[in-house]
Amino acid sequence: MKVLFVCLGNICRSPTAEGVFKHFVEKEGLKIEVHADSAGTSGHHDGAPADARSINHAEMRGYKLTSVSRQIRSNDFFEFDLILTMDNSNFDKVLKLGQDLGADLDKVKKFTSYCRVHDIEEVPDPYFRGHDGFEHVLDILEDGCQVLIEEIKEKLK
Repeated sequence: MKVLFVCLGNICRSPTAEGVFKHFVEKEGLKIEVHADSAGTSGHHDGAPADARSINHAEMRGYKLTSVSRQIRSNDFFEFDLILTMDNSNFDKVLKLGQDLGADLDKVKKFTSYCRVHDIEEVPDPYFRGHDGFEHVLDILEDGCQVLIEEIKEKLK
């Protein structure tokens, strides 16, 4: 099972989602069966590590953010089983790209569709929101990743 997390620049939300999810994957002993990556709809930060604030807040909760930014690629639609977007704009851009490729669009979903504690439509971009913004994003990502990993465990049985 391969999961791709997507936000705009791939420096805050999606690499954090990837790091949180990988933590859950490892905790559940599914490292061999489940792979995760992240990408952005923009290539503006290609090759850059996650935002230092994302890294610091994630580390305070025991998560490691080790990926480097990259833009979503055409082959991602064929390589990944699930593509999870962080907001409506990313969702629309990913659907359009997938549609142009003739890809299976059922695998594209909003990350927040997995949230059970947080009743929200989008994962807000913390870039300009300070400390509380990064903490709130982590709360949302932990919520959704917990549900996602439970669903994946059921599918792998």
